[in-house]
Formats: sequence, structure tokens, C-alpha cells
Amino acid sequence: MTNETKAVLVGGPDELPERIVSVTTPGLDIKIPFRGGYEHFRATPRQQETAEGSLPVYEWWERTELPG
Repeated sequence: MTNETKAVLVGGPDELPERIVSVTTPGLDIKIPFRGGYEHFRATPRQQETAEGSLPVYEWWERTELPG
């Protein structure tokens, strides 16, 4: 049995490879590396039904670019 927590990502780039991701610390922002930067997602109070059960929803709120 695993203690892994998962979440659903909504918003952000359509090209993100994963929409269900592992969450290290539930409730904190998630930062996803993508195309030379990071896509940032914030926890919401919503849940979404998925094939993996009811998961918390995180919404996209900003992108930051890596220097270079």
C-alpha cells in the first residue's frame, strides 16, 4: 500500500503531458517543469472524479521562466 497522494491539474498549457500528478505535500502549490520554465498550480477546495477516484483539483495560476 502507498501513501502517495494524487491531484488533478486544470488550466495551463494544453500540451502538459500529465493531468493527474503526485503531490508531495497536499494543499501546497505544485510547480511543474515544462518547456524551459515552471507551470504553477494552486489547490482549490474542489474534488474531481477520475478513474483513480475522487482527487483534489489544482488550478493553474502562473508560469515562470528559467533564466537563460
